[in-house]
Amino acid sequence: MIINEVTSIFIAIIIAYLLGSIPFAYIFTRMATGKDIRQLGSGNAGGNNVFREVGLRAAIPTAFFDVGKGALAVAIAHWLLGVPLHEPELFVLLAAVAAIAGHMWSVYLKFRGGNGLSATIGALAILMPWELLIVIGLVLILKVVTHNLVLSVNISLLSVPISAWFLERSWLLVGFSIIVALLLILNFIPTAKAAFAKAGGRKNLSDELLRREKR
Repeated sequence: MIINEVTSIFIAIIIAYLLGSIPFAYIFTRMATGKDIRQLGSGNAGGNNVFREVGLRAAIPTAFFDVGKGALAVAIAHWLLGVPLHEPELFVLLAAVAAIAGHMWSVYLKFRGGNGLSATIGALAILMPWELLIVIGLVLILKVVTHNLVLSVNISLLSVPISAWFLERSWLLVGFSIIVALLLILNFIPTAKAAFAKAGGRKNLSDELLRREKR
């Protein structure tokens, strides 16, 4: 029984990482243009870069499947471990982290990938749907102010640990959301450094972020 349980945990986490690693941005860009998304725009293998460089025809399925793989990884972990949906459990949360990490550092793309936002949204849809609704509300408000969707999503996701505490009173979910936030920040640092260097200063970068999607 112990061996079976340990094996199920291991399988759930491996499946989650491999699912998260599927590079839909790369796949749909190849299908639409024959090009490598890593050689276009920011080089990020995510939906936002696909939208900017390829267009909606590739960005919509990329976003759909990137969100879906985060949700599916969590659902599979629930099933394998026999945990009811929406019930927090340590190893299900670890599977969610693995899926998000796979999106960021895909084994299929030599450990390059996207920013992890879509897989995070998919995982939250299963694990923390009420917290995700708060994130969506904040995104809609911040999008009006910043005119930048990715910036708005990143800022809004910082609300998840706070929402988790007030809505769930679960240190497990609070800890999970903090770890995910740290992963997103860690993955974003190289991009932020490159953008800062390209902009030539903090003020120029701020101006660029706030007006980029408005243009």
